[in-house]
Amino acid sequence: MVAAGRRAEYAKATRESILAAARELFTTKGYFGTRVEDIARAARVAPATVYAVGGGKNGLIRELIETAVRSEANVEIRARIAAFTDPHELIVFIVTTSAAKFEQWSGLMRQVVAAAPQEAAVRESLELAQQSMRDGFARTAQRLADLGALRADLDVEQATDVMWFFIGNASYFTLTDDLAWPLPRSTEWLIRTLEPALLTAPAQ
Repeated sequence: MVAAGRRAEYAKATRESILAAARELFTTKGYFGTRVEDIARAARVAPATVYAVGGGKNGLIRELIETAVRSEANVEIRARIAAFTDPHELIVFIVTTSAAKFEQWSGLMRQVVAAAPQEAAVRESLELAQQSMRDGFARTAQRLADLGALRADLDVEQATDVMWFFIGNASYFTLTDDLAWPLPRSTEWLIRTLEPALLTAPAQ
């Protein structure tokens, strides 16, 4: 039993080391600029181990994204969305959360977006990440609707689309890369802009 436990711990540590190496190299060298041999060297394992653990580069990209999607942090985010009773506080939460996720994952996601048009498996991983993000926006839109806070000209699906436009990764890329806005400035502006785009005007 002890030996089996140690083998499991070693396998887990090896997997985590490979995933960490893959994420770092994909971010710094790009998907196409990274070889399995590079990942193996950084993780201090044989290339065959990288294939066995992750199934090659495509599998590693998917595993990185699936791990983030399945994380306890995402479970907590969904629970918090459902618990809000103040629509303005919910808007602040979903914007600040999306900004934090962007800051955490933007380096990798830039490379995923760049590689997706040329690599079907990477495109599937991108779609998985996007679907997870849209799910969070849809839950937010539904909660706003339940609170009677959505604008009269918006339904839940339309409100989800509005959030996708304002706080999807593409928006953050535009604000932080193209316009060189610092992320805190971008976050503050998005909160101010998203509230009137989604919420019914307060009674006068």
